[in-house]
Amino acid sequence: MYWPHYPELLATPVPRYTSFPTAAEFRPGIGPADMAEAIGNARGDISLYVHIPFCEKICWYCGCNTAAANRAQRLASYMDALYAEIALVGTMLPADVRIARIAFGGGSPNALAPAQFEHLFAQLRDHLPLVADPVVSIELDPRSLTDDWGDTLRHIGATHASLGVQTFAPHLQEAIGRVQPQETISRSVELLRDAGITSLNFDLMYGLPGQTWDDLAESLALTVQHHADRIALFGYAHVPHMLPRQRRIDDSQLPGQEPRFHMAERGYAFLTGAGYRAVGFDHFALPGDPLARAAEEGRLHRNFQGFTDDASEVLLGIGASAISSFPGLLAQNEKNTGRYRMMLSQGRHPATLGVHRATADMRRGDAIVALLCHGRANVGGLLDPDTRERLEPFLARDLARIDGRLLTIADHAVPYARSIAAVFDPYRIASTRKFSTAI
Repeated sequence: MYWPHYPELLATPVPRYTSFPTAAEFRPGIGPADMAEAIGNARGDISLYVHIPFCEKICWYCGCNTAAANRAQRLASYMDALYAEIALVGTMLPADVRIARIAFGGGSPNALAPAQFEHLFAQLRDHLPLVADPVVSIELDPRSLTDDWGDTLRHIGATHASLGVQTFAPHLQEAIGRVQPQETISRSVELLRDAGITSLNFDLMYGLPGQTWDDLAESLALTVQHHADRIALFGYAHVPHMLPRQRRIDDSQLPGQEPRFHMAERGYAFLTGAGYRAVGFDHFALPGDPLARAAEEGRLHRNFQGFTDDASEVLLGIGASAISSFPGLLAQNEKNTGRYRMMLSQGRHPATLGVHRATADMRRGDAIVALLCHGRANVGGLLDPDTRERLEPFLARDLARIDGRLLTIADHAVPYARSIAAVFDPYRIASTRKFSTAI
């Protein structure tokens, strides 16, 4: 499908909208009392995210809150604090709550030894009300995925996994500080399939320094050959003023907006032509995968893990920098692992940042999620004159249309989805914060 290119409409960086308000609006003042109230109001099935902020090796491009797992005592101290938070949260949850989904992210959870990870899972079983067979997903670094992880994943019942592939091109791996030969990826895929992983995601990137379409096409072809069930195709966000580790990347070799645009366009065409269903603006899934089914059936959602088939209104985050999402509250744990450990040693919940979601925020958030997940939203009551003025350039170029209260993004306007959604974000008007490029 042809995507028209309007550089002026993509010039303003915009959030990825994994929440609304976004983390840029988080402020001090949210704390243990707020979390206690929000957790106490939870009901039914909820979801859990567990953050492991360590990696065996730190990649230069990475925007995650992570550190090198090169000091055993630091890692052990963090895990003790994590166990304390798990136990604390377990005392706060109402009796009728059950945890139906668990996602492990980071960093790289496999920065832990398999025995450490199994002990972590046992702590979750001991202190939290898990359903008998929760959906378990995990992010993994192929470079440190040893054979004994197969037994661990099988033992905890993991069915979903995501591999940080980024690119198969050796010269690009060198350029971003993530060298992992193709054989490493292939061995990881075999190990994961043998361990019972039925939904396997590959994270890939375009817009890398020195990257061409041929480089991206080769990575996409190899991904298809490895039978990935899901693919997340992200545009690399170069923000060294926010992420000092990115200063090691040669920004003189970064592709400009136009080649980035065409990489995304051709990548979309390549994957849909290979039988993948487009999910949102940067995810793809094979027919039959739960994510593809959710998109087809209008059940797609968006949270801090990106596009998801998880319908829970509550995502409880555990670990340093983890974010919890409740209908009326977004709360983030202390980012610094030292202060995180200190707060838990004092018996305090480590939430330190966040925002209470007003009714207007929830209404705008619903519209933004609907636009990004389904390509359409009821915007009745949201189209004040200023918002309509910001939307007009997209309407004038047939990238979107309004029928009564329904705003619909055109099929060929996928790269403008985030920019159109940002029209309904009043926080962006006065903000000077630098986000990732819109494409």
